[in-house]
Amino acid sequence: MKSEYHIPVLLKQSVDGLNINPDGIYADLTFGGGGHSEEILKRLSNGKLFAFDQDADVLENAEELSKKYKRKFVFFQANFEFFSNFIRYAGFEKIDGILADLGVSSHQINDAERGFSFRFSGIPDMRMNRKSKKTSANILNEYSEEKLMYIFKTYGNLKSARKLASAIIEERETKQIKNTEQFNLLIDKTVKTKQKNKIYAKIYQALRIETNEETEVLKKMLTQTAYSLKKGGRLVILSYHSLEDRLVKNFIKYNNFEGNEEKDIFGNAEKLFKEINRKVIIPDEKEIKENNRARSAKLRIAERL
Repeated sequence: MKSEYHIPVLLKQSVDGLNINPDGIYADLTFGGGGHSEEILKRLSNGKLFAFDQDADVLENAEELSKKYKRKFVFFQANFEFFSNFIRYAGFEKIDGILADLGVSSHQINDAERGFSFRFSGIPDMRMNRKSKKTSANILNEYSEEKLMYIFKTYGNLKSARKLASAIIEERETKQIKNTEQFNLLIDKTVKTKQKNKIYAKIYQALRIETNEETEVLKKMLTQTAYSLKKGGRLVILSYHSLEDRLVKNFIKYNNFEGNEEKDIFGNAEKLFKEINRKVIIPDEKEIKENNRARSAKLRIAERL
């Protein structure tokens, strides 16, 4: 395995959260560098793991695990948006556990060509799936001012979203936005703050979420977990920003994404999941020191009722 691809966050806590049956069937919906997958595979005897990732860059890691674990491991190069279809196609209606790490891998961030980071010069891209037609450059050059303002405000929680959207439109009147350096200059002109890197991170996060339609894809994935897990099956989700964590929390707690408690005709709350950890699990200081990208991680574990 390529250890430099990505350091798995909260590795022991998340895999422990699956409460693994050595003969059970599991899914890792965000394979990446394969760290979580390999830890699951180590704990299986006659069980099986299905892993998913739409990024072609992970194929070498997947092939390595396939050789090492053979019949225990099946990899699908696919978005987790439709994971339940693949599992049913493989002959399993319901499985014992599902894990998803919603973070961007270190490999993707550090690859300048992918355009995920404001630290590198290059074409704004941010596609998880390089075959996808929509890039962050398309968003910057084609979206309306209102739509740009919406994504920066909603997905980046940016107070000066309107100023930035207006500056982008003004820039486009004379030339297209072709690289991250050009976009960063626009940010510098419109966003005044001492916490420059934090603001950059929020803006690039918003672009990434829109480029990959992450919010809608996450909702579809979570909805499928309810009918893909056996009774007693575990759902383990690692999130990295408040928007996606809120969706995960509301789904586990209320069966919906709005956070509204639903009750039956007798006034009893209808629940699909039981929270295993009512208090969100976060990395300790030692892990954050060793892997700074773990600092915003939040782990939620639930059991299917």
